[in-house]
Amino acid sequence: MKNELAPSGKLRIGLNYSNFLLVLGDDPSGDPRGIAPDLGRELARRAGLPFEFVKFDAAGKLFDAVKAAQCDVGFLGAEPQRASEMEFTAAYLEIPVTFLVPVGSPIKQIADVDREGVRVAVSERSAYDLFLTRTFKKAQLVRAKGIPASYDAFIAQKLEALGGLKPKLVEEQARTPGSRVLDGQVTGVQQAIGAPKGRAAAAKYLREFAEDVKRSGFVARAIEKHGVKGVRVAQ
Repeated sequence: MKNELAPSGKLRIGLNYSNFLLVLGDDPSGDPRGIAPDLGRELARRAGLPFEFVKFDAAGKLFDAVKAAQCDVGFLGAEPQRASEMEFTAAYLEIPVTFLVPVGSPIKQIADVDREGVRVAVSERSAYDLFLTRTFKKAQLVRAKGIPASYDAFIAQKLEALGGLKPKLVEEQARTPGSRVLDGQVTGVQQAIGAPKGRAAAAKYLREFAEDVKRSGFVARAIEKHGVKGVRVAQ
């Protein structure tokens, strides 16, 4: 199993730094902090493997690296479009997705968003971009390179809505007078562990690992340890 999990002899763990809920940045020594880094270290410890973190600034870039086997595992949202091209565990954590609307918006609820004339800013190739691309029938998605850029586009272009992870939208609401975060969620991003296609033994090990860290309380403790609000252990 070790040979398949880490063919080079070192487990290369991919992290998406644009997901501020899972990766909180680096400590002064340059080591990553957050739920995903903690899970990566625990995975390497249990597998008895040396490891290194590979850092990315967007989910799409991390996906590309795992797909190309430039990383052995990656912590990112499990979307059907991605699952056709890599192995995924069941989700270990869920993050609700909703919308922020500007002051005076006639949009009152999530069901009002997918309508003609509604433009929605999203972070390009994020899990929720992939979900909304599949499900929206009438609204137009305006893609930006990263979460901060999606907010900038929402403001600069005076768009009708900003789609995103609810905890981040709550932050954006605080600096956008009169704006509102819509109640409920349009979806929940299923944060999982991905591996390159074709590594059956590695995928089996990772699936068992993901179930165990949920069942044992490891994920819940990591959420509490890092003070991450608005996320929950996946069912």
